[in-house]
Amino acid sequence: MSQSRRSKFIALSGALALAATLGAAQAQPLTVVELFTSQGCSSCPPANANLIKVKDQPGVLALSFNVTYWDYLGWKDTFGKQEFTQRQVSYEPPLGHDGPFTPQVVVNGHADVVGAAPGEIEHLITATGKTGGPSLSLDGGKVVIGAGPAPGGKADVWLVRYARGVVQVPVARGENTGRTLPHANVVHALQKLGSWSGDAATYALPAASGGLSTAVLVQSPGGGPILAATTN
Repeated sequence: MSQSRRSKFIALSGALALAATLGAAQAQPLTVVELFTSQGCSSCPPANANLIKVKDQPGVLALSFNVTYWDYLGWKDTFGKQEFTQRQVSYEPPLGHDGPFTPQVVVNGHADVVGAAPGEIEHLITATGKTGGPSLSLDGGKVVIGAGPAPGGKADVWLVRYARGVVQVPVARGENTGRTLPHANVVHALQKLGSWSGDAATYALPAASGGLSTAVLVQSPGGGPILAATTN
């Protein structure tokens, strides 16, 4: 084999090995960390900052859901959507709360903390561990879920579109007037793709727009535990 062909072969082999490594890493179980926050909440910035500290931790999928129920205080949250508020509301009865509050961090759909104190989110991640449900992958415009147990006979399949990274948001009114608040991995859209009954299944994956990243969650209905999660 010539030196030129040998170099190309080595380069191709390295690329394939890297692709396989990335694919294997992507398929590993994740810990899903959801922060429910609001730009109109004066106690939320410390939790926002704490989510930033864990967003790049290996095996963690960190997501910011901005809620709407503090908009009446004088500042309409620029990322807030009613469906995000409803997602939080659905968590409260199983978690033993009377109603939603901010900030709140929910890990894997079944454990929560306020998340504003130093180390609080990290401790909950360690205590909760990773999801242990069916295999889940994004492949060729499809969501592929392997066979496995579905508690109660079914689970919801959620599509999450989020902006990976940190964005700074200036707030002109309300409790955080004059402050610029950092937000990590802000969710912009939440859509139910369908239900999963425990059998292997495939779902069409709508194309993303605006440079948003994609995550898919398989979750017991009614604010139940997250069984599996993946992101691109």
